[in-house]
Amino acid sequence: MKVAIYGQSFQEEDKCCVQELLEELEKLDATIYVEENFNALVSEVTKDHIEGVFTSSKGLDSSFDMFVSFGGDGTMLRAVTYIKDYGIPIVGVNTGRLGFLSTFKKENVRKLVTEFVAGHYTIEERTLVEVELNSDLDEFKGLNFALNEVTVSRKDTTSMITVETWLNDEYLTSYWSDGLIVSTPTGSTGYSLSCGGPVIAPTAKSLVLTPIAPHNLNARPLVISDDTQIRLKVSGREKTHLVSLDSRIADIPNGKEIRIKKSDFTIKMIEYKSESFLKTLRNKLLWGEDKRN
Repeated sequence: MKVAIYGQSFQEEDKCCVQELLEELEKLDATIYVEENFNALVSEVTKDHIEGVFTSSKGLDSSFDMFVSFGGDGTMLRAVTYIKDYGIPIVGVNTGRLGFLSTFKKENVRKLVTEFVAGHYTIEERTLVEVELNSDLDEFKGLNFALNEVTVSRKDTTSMITVETWLNDEYLTSYWSDGLIVSTPTGSTGYSLSCGGPVIAPTAKSLVLTPIAPHNLNARPLVISDDTQIRLKVSGREKTHLVSLDSRIADIPNGKEIRIKKSDFTIKMIEYKSESFLKTLRNKLLWGEDKRN
């Protein structure tokens, strides 16, 4: 068994979680690699227990059986930029707050290994979206894909922007708003949800367009097929606007055509039977919670 471990930041009291994970993996004689910067944070725990380190550009390949992310949902989104199209199954140990992606409780980290070995999980293929800008500049440094969403938004102004939108080369509308979110089913519980978008089951073959604070008040979130080709063009008082892919942001000139489509590869998410998506919805969104019950 070959395992990669990743994190961005860490609290001292959470180091025991890494220690417990390492102990369980060593029982299986697993080969363990830790992300270089994260290893520097927890080196006193990982010392003499790992095979080596990896970075965003080297050390990972399709031979890994599991990628473990320690942190919150933001850490999971960053982890996707390491996995890319290698097809490594990923699971998140939640040391953050809300946790729709990073769902495995840190207190139960040993079960992450034992349940995986026992086969008490399924692999869900999660859709990604990618951006093409027709530019000589590589604004996203080769990482032009996102697991949650692509967002266009205003920059350095309180004025609205206009987002002209085409679907499969047919004009849809012009959103007068603070921006527009193109969300995957995975991202439907993120920024899109905060802006009034629907919750979509992770395996649905859909994308959702969610305007951000639209001034045309009849504009509503729109669910579309995930094989739809989307074209956007932004205008406004400023010369540029922002395009973000999950947490990565680029400054784009107004008028430049932005093309968005489903990526050719997916991310394999490990869903344990003890931590299902529906259970996460009930717990995180407090569905069914009522003082009358």
